[in-house]
Amino acid sequence: MAPPTCRLYLITPPRLDDLAAFGHALAQALDAGDVAALQIRLKDVPDEIVAAAVDALSPIAQARGVAVILNDRPDLAARLGCDGVHVGQEDTPYREARRIMGPDRMVGVTCHDSRHLAMEAAEAGADYVAFGAFFPTTTKDPKTRADPEILTIWQETMETPCVAIGGVTVETARGLAKAGADFVAVSAGVWNHPDGPAAAVKAFNAEMAAGVAER
Repeated sequence: MAPPTCRLYLITPPRLDDLAAFGHALAQALDAGDVAALQIRLKDVPDEIVAAAVDALSPIAQARGVAVILNDRPDLAARLGCDGVHVGQEDTPYREARRIMGPDRMVGVTCHDSRHLAMEAAEAGADYVAFGAFFPTTTKDPKTRADPEILTIWQETMETPCVAIGGVTVETARGLAKAGADFVAVSAGVWNHPDGPAAAVKAFNAEMAAGVAER
């Protein structure tokens, strides 16, 4: 049986006004340490803006073995060649997202603070479930606050990987990894880190590895 791990799941900033500059920052961040996935999350913008972001960022991520996941839009994710899609409870239902994406690409599901929603998603075939928000966040207005115990219970009872999301910083990532997160999803905690995104990725990986060691 493989030893447990906890990996970083990056989410783009809410706005990407300069794709070239962000692409440079992304490359530096991904080169700084282990990153499992990059979620491109751009809300309330035209499809062509989303497509431009995917076209610019996917090669940077995929060349480094990082999965590209589009938020909300399985139709665009499938058309643009993303590795997966992430859907919320108010977005495209899981089964429809799976139909659009096909059997070989990832579909992840937001489950807030609900093990019931997560079990439904896992039993339907979701590739991962996301719990949160665990901490206050300025990236979005969270509907729920989750307790790290939900990660521990999930890890003990279910095999589908779980993602911890919501206001995660370098200082709080260790506790989530210790509690049982398979992935820690971070946006502002990396892109707004005072020492820059590359330093943030290194710090997150060190703290998460320490958390896993404490399980």
